[in-house]
Amino acid sequence: MNNKTFHHIALIGRAGKNISDTLEAVKHYLLDEKLSIFIEENTASMMPENNLPQFSEKKIPDEIDLMIVIGGDGSLLHAAHCALPFDLPVLGINRGHLGFLTDIHPDELSKIGDVLSGKYVSEERFLLKTQLGIALNDVVLLPGNSAQLIEFDILINDQFVCVLRADGLIVATPTGSTAYALSGGGPILHPQLNAIALVPMFPHTLSSRPIVVDGNDKIELLIREQNEFSPCISCDGQERITVEPGTRITITKHEKKLRLIHPDNYSYFATLREKLGWQN
Repeated sequence: MNNKTFHHIALIGRAGKNISDTLEAVKHYLLDEKLSIFIEENTASMMPENNLPQFSEKKIPDEIDLMIVIGGDGSLLHAAHCALPFDLPVLGINRGHLGFLTDIHPDELSKIGDVLSGKYVSEERFLLKTQLGIALNDVVLLPGNSAQLIEFDILINDQFVCVLRADGLIVATPTGSTAYALSGGGPILHPQLNAIALVPMFPHTLSSRPIVVDGNDKIELLIREQNEFSPCISCDGQERITVEPGTRITITKHEKKLRLIHPDNYSYFATLREKLGWQN
């Protein structure tokens, strides 16, 4: 079956990033291809000239069929939160550092043309949800303003697992396994696995190790009452939300999935080799 082609493109980048040159290059490339282009309103403020229609993150025009994000993985995470409610596929142009999620380099804009014409790989990535937000990469329990250990219970599918005293916990999707969880010593999970990694952050006992559970499991973190301070929850490294002692945080798979678009020569293992410096 042939892939869908794309004709109405949303361009988005994160404000404060020095990406205006790439934004302009992508815009002109798409205009030369006679495509319909919409610019996210905050992204438009980074462009010296822009007379193209604009949109807001919370109201995306119905005719848009592809979102192109320019930046690093953080920019793509931000764009993913915008695209998910509208079921928009997302393509990343890499202007960040590691860039596990953003595939195309700014000097390879011809690959955009291949994608638009249907030459691409499409995949779905699942997200996590809590009562405090959603996450493509991870839900992280971490200290607030106090550098103290957090004491909390972990339960999986209503079964008690353990009490953990640690700086916190990273609950990561396969997508997030190459992000914060990787620096915390967590495992690399192939993005098509239906699995979730739980990675303790500086646990007080040497026996505390990362564990991997089924992606459909219900994970609960119960912040023990005896904690003398209030820790925080952060979804994808965004806003830190304070949670009081006694709070129970429930983490499950989100009912929607993000559609990621890659060039047709995409290889996950080639990406790992490049980004992690593995030898060929």
